[in-house]
Amino acid sequence: MCKGQEHVTAAKKKKIRLTVSAEAERYVRRDAPVKARKMAATGAMPLPPIELATVLFVLMNDADAEIKKTARDSLQKLPDSICDPVLTGAAHPAVLGTMAHLYQENEARLEKIALNAATDDPTIAFLATLPCKRVIEIIGNNQERLMRSPAIVDALGDNGLTGRATIERILTFLGVIEEAAADNDGFEKKELSEAEAEAALLAVLGPDAKDLARQLSKESDEEMSEELKGSLSVLIGKMSVFHKIKLASMGNKEARGILIRDKNKIVAAAAIRSPKITDNEVEAFSKSRQLSDDVLRIISMNREWTKLYQVKLGLATNPKCPLPMAIKLLSLLQEKDLRQISKSKEVPGAIASQAKRVLVQRGKG
Repeated sequence: MCKGQEHVTAAKKKKIRLTVSAEAERYVRRDAPVKARKMAATGAMPLPPIELATVLFVLMNDADAEIKKTARDSLQKLPDSICDPVLTGAAHPAVLGTMAHLYQENEARLEKIALNAATDDPTIAFLATLPCKRVIEIIGNNQERLMRSPAIVDALGDNGLTGRATIERILTFLGVIEEAAADNDGFEKKELSEAEAEAALLAVLGPDAKDLARQLSKESDEEMSEELKGSLSVLIGKMSVFHKIKLASMGNKEARGILIRDKNKIVAAAAIRSPKITDNEVEAFSKSRQLSDDVLRIISMNREWTKLYQVKLGLATNPKCPLPMAIKLLSLLQEKDLRQISKSKEVPGAIASQAKRVLVQRGKG
């Protein structure tokens, strides 16, 4: 094997050192004849699949525009018999990353890239942004990658196709909820002492936030000062997704109140899943129209919370609550509330109509 020369990719603008055979190097070396490079760009070379893909990858970054386009087209149109050994083999991560972008509408090929240990974390983070449910499930099952790459967790949390089961699995991997709790809608988790919580929070917030860490480690009805609230908002805005998740799990109601509105659904789920959350908070959240439907879905699927009448009422009248769940809860409401809902302009029409039907069924219409 011979080492090829360093090549600069168009996507990342950085030098990559690739290892190719002497035969393949004939086509990618800087002084290779244009005719040889043009022929190679068509993919008509008797090379093993990984080497063929590597040559095409290099030629995609050739100085000649025609060669670049031909190589890209050839790589994009590789038949499965050649492509599959590349996607499942020990290809260079840069090659796999380029192929991930080229095949982003081919879910079967993306699955192979997602399962390949040779694929680098930035490529997996890119795959996590795509509308491919099976790929999302594969990535969400890879605990090692999730633990080491906040970018992957961030991408999954921003993807609308990331389902509840995947979110629960990620929170379990990250230690927010115990495995048994994820299975049975419980939220039990070993409580830290106040001193332990303060130390853990200090590690999340940084050494200059001792007063804030001390305040966040306490659960009380005492309001935080405006100064500390401002400091908390600023710090949260600068936090990585991992630190936000930890803060959602360990912080107080002020932290949860901010994080439950985070655009990343995994952060928001960590806030509502906090073992320190109170019934009063859940009641308030069930009525909030500023929360995502994912958070309201988690509340509505928790048996203990939906035993609380105000939670049932809040969800049933919240336009952000998934409609099937809101309709189901209407049958559990009192007559006076059903009458008010049936006449309300603040709820979806389907909810008002269903409230009338429930009243009729009870003989109260």
